[in-house]
Parts: sequence; C-alpha cells; structure tokens
Amino acid sequence: MEEKYTIGETAKIIGSTIKTVRYYDEIGLLKPTSYTDGGHRLYTVKDIWRLEMITNLRYLDFGIDDISKMISEELSVTRTLDWQIESMETQVNTLMDMISILRQAKEHNGDSLQCIHDLVNARTIKAENKKQFIDKKVQEIQFLNGIPKEWKDSFFYYFDKYIINQVKGSAKQTAAWHELQELINDPQFIKDLKNTEFLYMNIVHQPKYNATTLVRKLENIHDRLNKALKQKSPASSPIVQAIVDDTARLYANSEHLDNKEDYFYYFVKYIQRTKTKRLERCETLCAILSPQYYQLSKANQLLFQGIEWRLEHTENSERE
Repeated sequence: MEEKYTIGETAKIIGSTIKTVRYYDEIGLLKPTSYTDGGHRLYTVKDIWRLEMITNLRYLDFGIDDISKMISEELSVTRTLDWQIESMETQVNTLMDMISILRQAKEHNGDSLQCIHDLVNARTIKAENKKQFIDKKVQEIQFLNGIPKEWKDSFFYYFDKYIINQVKGSAKQTAAWHELQELINDPQFIKDLKNTEFLYMNIVHQPKYNATTLVRKLENIHDRLNKALKQKSPASSPIVQAIVDDTARLYANSEHLDNKEDYFYYFVKYIQRTKTKRLERCETLCAILSPQYYQLSKANQLLFQGIEWRLEHTENSERE
C-alpha cells in the first residue's frame, strides 16, 4: 500500500505549517488524497511533491490563481513563467527608480522631504500628458486612419477609461507607464498593432449598430466574463463558450459570414494577430497601471482560454 502522511507530518516534510497546508485544501488548490475514519487529512508522496512545488512557486511570488491554473494545466507553464519574469523585471525597475529618488533626497543639502516631493512629481505623468502622447502617436502612424472619431474612440475606450484617465499612481505604475511609452515607440510594436486593424475596420465599414452600441455590448461581455470568473467557470463551460460565441459574432460583423463556425474562425484570425510578445507585454503593463484594467485583462484571459478550448475541441472532432 502507498504510504500516507498526516497533515502535521506533511507540513514538516515540506518545511511549512499545518495552517498553510490546510489553507491550500480549503481553497481547492491541493486537496489530500484521502482521509482517516475520523476525518483527518492524509497525504501521499505525490501530494507532498505537489505541495513542495506550490511552496516553491509561492517563494517566487506566484499568485494563488496562477499556481492553480498551472497545476490544472489551464495555463501553460512557459506562458506563466514569462508573465512572472516580466512582472519581476518591472518590480526591479521600480525599485531602482525608488532607490534613485531616496539617494538623491539623502544627498540633498536642503529639505529632503521637499526634494522627495519634487522628484516624485517630476516622474508622475498627468492624464493630459498621456493623452497628448497617445494622440500624437496615433496621428503619426496613421492608425485607424480615415474612420470617424467616434469609432476611434470606441477602439481606445478601455485604454482611455482605465489608463489615460487614471489618477496619480504608485512608483511601480509610473515605471510601467515609462516602459509602455518605450514600447509604443518601438517600430515592431507599431507593426503588430497595425496588424490588428483589419477586423475593426470590417466592423466600421459594415456596421450593424453605432459605436456607442458596440461599447455597450463590449461592457456587457466583460460583465459576463467577470461573473464567470467569480463563479470559477472553466473555459469549457457552456457559460464561457456562449460568451465566446457572442464575442465572435460581435467582432466578425460581416454579411457574408452566415454560420456559427464561419464567424468563429474569422474572429480567431483577429485574436491570433493580437498574441505577439509586444502586444501581450502592452497588456501586462496596462494591467500594472490600473487595477480595473487588471480585472479586464483577467476577463480577457478567460475569453482566450475559451477560444483555445473551442479550437482544440473542434480540431479533435474533425480528426475523429
């Protein structure tokens, strides 16, 4: 018979506490393989190995949600590691900037607190400056050129709402904005961004509704995604798959797309063009800049997972 260990023995083996191991069970991250007749938890060697892996990932500052998705294989390990590396790089840049401010303040002969105030304010980007930077860049690269202003505004709706109009942020958010500016100035990023134009142009030139209605429908989709996140609905669930269908129908807004699979694959073409390293980094930086955008990003991740599940499921069905 496979040897089993009590929760106390397990906690000791992995160098943790009973409280922590119990917590992982309570939140569904890792449940014991079995229980004693008295209802006490029993862990196998495999359970202990997974608990050690969780402990190591927590040491590297991975969030519980990301660990859960890695263990369940809902997210690939490679993708999650990339996200964590990028997050830590941002933290390093932030800390270096903060250290620079503190050192300058320490060396300042006058009022150190006033020096800190001046240095922080000099680094903080105001909403109007952000808006000017983005407007100038959009005009320079002729992005979405030739379409009415209300449609351009609908494309940048979430960016304007959560990033441009954000109030004064933390040092980490300021560092993220500076990196975002550098990214937007990268010619390859501009090339990636312009590759996403085609589907939006299709909506504009063959509209079933106006720009305001499009934004309202997008808000509804993200409300549903947030609800699905709270309910912990998997990508394969009918709830998420219905959202995938409705989103695909919303974007693949063309008269010649008659059936469900046509507009789904048309939508997939658009999504695939957004999955570049630079566009995904832009998404990560925006999530750092705004808690609201972070929630939006989590909702989008669930949507993308639903699309990936649909593609895999459809391809398997076709092979059978």
